[in-house]
Amino acid sequence: MKLNQLRDVAAIAEHGSLRAAARALRLAQPALTRSVRELEHDLGAPLFERRIKGMVLTPVGETFVRRARAILSDVERARVEVDQIIGGVGGSLVAGLSIAAHILLLPHALQRFNRRYPGVHLKIIEGLFPTLLAGLRDGSVDFYIGPRPSGHIPEGLVVEKFFDNTRQIVCRVGHPLARTATRPVSLRDLAGAAWLTTSITQEANDELDALFRQHALPPPRLVVQTQSALSVILTLLHSDMLAMMPVQFAEFALVENVITSIPVIEPLPAPPIVLVRRAGFSLIPAADYLVELMREQPRKA
Repeated sequence: MKLNQLRDVAAIAEHGSLRAAARALRLAQPALTRSVRELEHDLGAPLFERRIKGMVLTPVGETFVRRARAILSDVERARVEVDQIIGGVGGSLVAGLSIAAHILLLPHALQRFNRRYPGVHLKIIEGLFPTLLAGLRDGSVDFYIGPRPSGHIPEGLVVEKFFDNTRQIVCRVGHPLARTATRPVSLRDLAGAAWLTTSITQEANDELDALFRQHALPPPRLVVQTQSALSVILTLLHSDMLAMMPVQFAEFALVENVITSIPVIEPLPAPPIVLVRRAGFSLIPAADYLVELMREQPRKA
């Protein structure tokens, strides 16, 4: 089994046909066909179903391609890591950040990071742990910083706590409930509102439901779910929805004049902010530097 065979199979899976994969790899199609056939012969199992309009992975192929992508990613990360260790400032870095990490940690780290690694292509994915899990496992995402996922952390990942956090109820400035809230209110006073959620669980309404159930309240009316800060901002600004967000949200410079909080008497605990990365692999130097910059910020806040 050769690395170029792993590359070839991954390319066919991505592009859906031999012709498209050959074009992307700048290879002759017969050479690509021969590479796949030799690999299937060595494995003793077909990786693709040949169809008129392309090629589809078999169940064996799906498992193999998942491993192949992880291996190819590790090889590329090893090359970048060595280059950065010996003084290089290039390569790429993929960081998965939650809304809280974007607002509180990223702005204060970017300039220093860019000065240290001006040639690194930084890709930032806004999202929460469930949507980034596959990338963390196969190495295509270097790390995740955000609320600690509930339940068991899958094997092969390690979690490091950054800091504890709390939440607040937010809405647009001028919201009827905000105008009448001259003092902290109860969640019971907000029970009839429409809600937006950025749930970190697999089920969007789990967290809000659990909070309301804890206080013997009927489940809230969940209308919108998103994992994008921009979607949260636009939805709140153009509706009368409420959202339970990290305490940093309403203090964010871009929204501090248009988004406000509604103080409530009930505590609104939040999962701690954590770093999640693959076990058994050190972060590449650029990723390690960015993490350290972001780790410093809570102590300064």
